[in-house]
Amino acid sequence: MLVLVTYDVSTTSREGRRRLTQVSKKCLDYGQRVQNSVFECILDTTQFRRLKYELEELIDKNTDSLRFYNLGDKHKTKVEHIGVKASYDMEGPLIL
Repeated sequence: MLVLVTYDVSTTSREGRRRLTQVSKKCLDYGQRVQNSVFECILDTTQFRRLKYELEELIDKNTDSLRFYNLGDKHKTKVEHIGVKASYDMEGPLIL
């Protein structure tokens, strides 16, 4: 399933900037960045639960926020992209 992960981390403090970096790196472990604080992740149910748990452990729930949009398995008909920054097909063959 395709899950869109978005976050807003308060960066008014040094600790907040550290959390922002940690959240970004954790999202990169699971998917690709499509905008500054937006990631597309192809996950199964277990991976989705793990990602949510790991991100919840990183943020400060009093100042930060996370949003998860589950676009399901038929996501190719639900996502339209216009403009720069073309992305790669995460389900396609990997050619190095």
